[in-house]
Amino acid sequence: MLSKSQARLFFFGGTIVTFVIFIGLSWHSLSVEVPKKTHEENLTEQVIRGKVIWEENNCMGCHSIMGEGAYYAPELTKVVERRGEGYMKAVLMSKTPWSPRGRKMVAYGFSEEKANDLVAFFTWIGNTDLNGFPPKPDYKSTINSK
Repeated sequence: MLSKSQARLFFFGGTIVTFVIFIGLSWHSLSVEVPKKTHEENLTEQVIRGKVIWEENNCMGCHSIMGEGAYYAPELTKVVERRGEGYMKAVLMSKTPWSPRGRKMVAYGFSEEKANDLVAFFTWIGNTDLNGFPPKPDYKSTINSK
C-alpha cells in the first residue's frame, strides 16, 4: 500500500511520462509520417485550385473525402481510380442536373479548366497513402462463394 505522498508522486510521475510520450509521438507523426504519406511534393497550383473549388462549392455538404464530410453522395477519395478522368470531367462540366440512382448531382457546368483542377485535386487525394481506406472490393471471394 502506498502512502499519500508516494501515491501523489506516482500519479505526477506517470502523468509526466505519459505527457512526454504523447508529445514525442505527436511530433513524430506531424513532422515525419504525415508529409511522407500525403505526397506534398505532388501538391501543384492546379491541385490547390481544385481544393479551393471544392471548398467554395461546399462539395463536402454532400460528398466525403477520406471519410470526412456528408454521406448523401458517394465517397470521392479514389473516384478517379474508380471512374476515370473522362467520366469525372463529364459530370463536372454537365449543364443539366445529373441523377445516378435517383440522387441529383447539382449541375455546376464548370469550365474545362475548373474541371481539370478538380480532377487534379481528386487524383492527388487518391494518391495519398490512406493505409487501405477505402478498402477495395474483393470480387474474387464474392464470385467463388457462389
